[in-house]
Amino acid sequence: MTHFLRDILRQPDELQRTIEYLCRPRLPALGAAAAAIRDAQHIYLTGIGSSWHAALNAGALFHQTARPVYMQDAAELLQFATFPKNSVIIILSRSGKSVEIVQLAAKAHAAGTTVIGITNAPDGPLVKEAHTAIVLPIAFDHAISVNTYSTLAAATGILASQVAGSFDSKLISVLSQSIGDAARAIPRWQQQIETSAWLAPGSVSYFLARGSSLGSCYEARLMWEEGVKSPATAMGTGSFRHGPQEIIAKDFRFGMWIDGARMREQDLAVARDLRKLGASVMLMGQNLPADAGDLEFQLPAISPDWQFLIDIIPAQLVAERLSRLSGVDCDSFRLCSFIVEDESGLLPKQASGGKP
Repeated sequence: MTHFLRDILRQPDELQRTIEYLCRPRLPALGAAAAAIRDAQHIYLTGIGSSWHAALNAGALFHQTARPVYMQDAAELLQFATFPKNSVIIILSRSGKSVEIVQLAAKAHAAGTTVIGITNAPDGPLVKEAHTAIVLPIAFDHAISVNTYSTLAAATGILASQVAGSFDSKLISVLSQSIGDAARAIPRWQQQIETSAWLAPGSVSYFLARGSSLGSCYEARLMWEEGVKSPATAMGTGSFRHGPQEIIAKDFRFGMWIDGARMREQDLAVARDLRKLGASVMLMGQNLPADAGDLEFQLPAISPDWQFLIDIIPAQLVAERLSRLSGVDCDSFRLCSFIVEDESGLLPKQASGGKP
């Protein structure tokens, strides 16, 4: 068994542990962060890499509760943003050590902006720089971000709910039930994957989603690049319909997330048309109609706004299986650092001829 698969299989337990941690006994840092956000005039939500994708998922919850947030990844904010007075910045980072995260937190602090850090690492610079830090007590992943991605998304979503006053025992119960149901569905999803022709090494891969699943879509793209070592593209389903569909060709692979409530029929129509054009379609969603895709993952019941908590799991399982079919090692990086701690180039300085 790969380390990647081991990390995927323990994910439901880590999500449950995260939820329990945040509501036992109403973590003071969570309350302090929510209070700072309610008092702020300008709210920024950011991260880099997988942490940015986690922010995309939770960002939809802020917007839907009429708490708009400015969303740009940390590298862009670092270089091109000036923070106005009465601002709060919520920074997500699994390690708290990425170079852009460290520098952005210092920049925000110097500007008088309140920094809220959400991280998996208690000893990272982000914790030291943040006015309020929410540190999630989970084990780090071996290489590809699995649990560090999903628990950051869960914690930020819970923070959005706390700000809106909707983080209560009912929500906790519903989320816990859905996560448990997803854990029980994993063996069935693995059986589907083993026999599906959707998995084809070397295929062109596109991922499409909307709303709270948009982060799942972008995270899937990154898993293909890191784990399968294969190029992939991710975008909003609506955006895809405005020009990019010109690329469709026979045997292209599409992964689509179908929202639990919004634009369902329209997006299922996109899936049908993709198949008519010769593409192969993988669908992830609740109450999917029979034969709507070439590979369908029926998700347990969950609030549409929170579907991102579990709808990444089938894509993770597919990425891990496809890496083995492709004959590549999903447990090691050829070029990427586990934590990017400098801003120059791609290769180690010795390999590229620079000074160490």
